[in-house]
Amino acid sequence: MNPTISIVVAIFNRRDELFELLNSLTFQTDKAFEIIIVDDGSLIDLKPTIGNFDGILDIKYFRKDNSGPGLSRNYGSKRASNEWLVFVDSDVIVEKDYIENIKKSIITTPCDAFGGADKAHRGFNLMQKAISYSMTSVFTTGGVRGNKKAVSKFQPRSFNMGVKKEVFEKVGGFSEMRIGEDPDLSMTLWENGFTTAFFDTIAVYHKRRVDFGKFSKQVFQFGCARPILNQRHPKYVKISFAFPTLFLLGYVLGFIEYFILGRGVILAFYGLYTFMVLIHAIIVTKNIAIAGMAVISTYIQMFSYGYGFLKSWILLNVFRMKPENAFPKHFHRF
Repeated sequence: MNPTISIVVAIFNRRDELFELLNSLTFQTDKAFEIIIVDDGSLIDLKPTIGNFDGILDIKYFRKDNSGPGLSRNYGSKRASNEWLVFVDSDVIVEKDYIENIKKSIITTPCDAFGGADKAHRGFNLMQKAISYSMTSVFTTGGVRGNKKAVSKFQPRSFNMGVKKEVFEKVGGFSEMRIGEDPDLSMTLWENGFTTAFFDTIAVYHKRRVDFGKFSKQVFQFGCARPILNQRHPKYVKISFAFPTLFLLGYVLGFIEYFILGRGVILAFYGLYTFMVLIHAIIVTKNIAIAGMAVISTYIQMFSYGYGFLKSWILLNVFRMKPENAFPKHFHRF
């Protein structure tokens, strides 16, 4: 039996990105799917943008008060009519065989939830491509986001994630977390005995942030979320989660060593790391300008994530604060 698909998009403002996403969905080779758009209290009118696709796409539009992406996806999921829920961020673009490949993969790889990778589109600007590199590189927290070996234990992310609707409802959907709500859902699925898979044919083009300042703030929040997730799901804690913090502290220690002891042994390792990132980025992006910016975005990612993780870990484990008190903006207040 052919799987049925409901695409759920939670959006706040991002009108231009929404147009690009919907436009990419008009070219699907398999057109049997519905789209649920949940306007999470946007400050601009999204209806004219959606109206451009009347009679072209099967779209259901809902507007609600702001509650964050997770709860907005829950809202949309309750209004979806198909067997599978596919969550994508509003700032992604999909290939024309996206829906077709999802259905093929579901049939050939039985699972309760799945995810796919993200990559940079050729039309993205240099900074977007550099940030995309650092978010997916083996030299950063991105690591290997997914591969065929990760089929049974892949952690889907909500920019490109599918879940059986009945399974989603059984675990209560996304939690009240505003940041880190997608790994939280993945681990909740595992804790309830459900399986996840990685589909290597359904990558999306993910725009992410368009400047280093916004990117730094975003990954800082990701870093803050990780110790919270560690508390919620202690079974899945990994020492590698602390690597960016160790990277940050090591860099500070390197400068202390240099200015106090007059040696640069530690900083030499960072110099080697920088060189390796640059060469790898040139190979991957095939562009020296992007590679140079990728070095900067890589350090921003490591430092910002590392600082966020360190701050969160101290507040939760040293000062024994509750996550919702330490980071009230990370949680929706009912």
